[in-house]
Amino acid sequence: MANPNSTASVIGRLANDPKVFENRDGSKKVMLTAFVDRDYTDRQGNRISDALPFEAFVRAETQGTGPFAHVHKGDLVALSYEPRLNCYTKNGAEVFELKLEIQNISFLESRATTQARLAKRVTKAEGQNQNLRAQAPAPVAAAAPAAAYASAVQDEQLPFTTA
Repeated sequence: MANPNSTASVIGRLANDPKVFENRDGSKKVMLTAFVDRDYTDRQGNRISDALPFEAFVRAETQGTGPFAHVHKGDLVALSYEPRLNCYTKNGAEVFELKLEIQNISFLESRATTQARLAKRVTKAEGQNQNLRAQAPAPVAAAAPAAAYASAVQDEQLPFTTA
């Protein structure tokens, strides 16, 4: 059970699609970055956002990546997380690394909205691929195979039969 005094929640948009790393035991580590707006604006009236890196752990018993299979770049989500401090030694120096570990994720947009955004991204990427293919030089024709030469190896010497 988590200590309620050491948890936090943020609302933000995903900077990219989640990255999934599978562990040997079948569990998964999910990494994502969310842009989270600060609660004030600068002198020009612009709201400043921070890119916060998050991690989540998906148990081996969970099929797929759980709720993280349904989020994509640009989706608006609410993340509840706990800060974790990992301590280890690297090259003789002690390293302290702060991790933001997701405990809960809530979807703040409808599935129709997120699917429409994803379809738009796919269509744009396919268009870019077609443009690149059109700009690519024509493939060079393969050279004709060389004429077969008689081999010094006799059929009796081969470990398999030739037909």
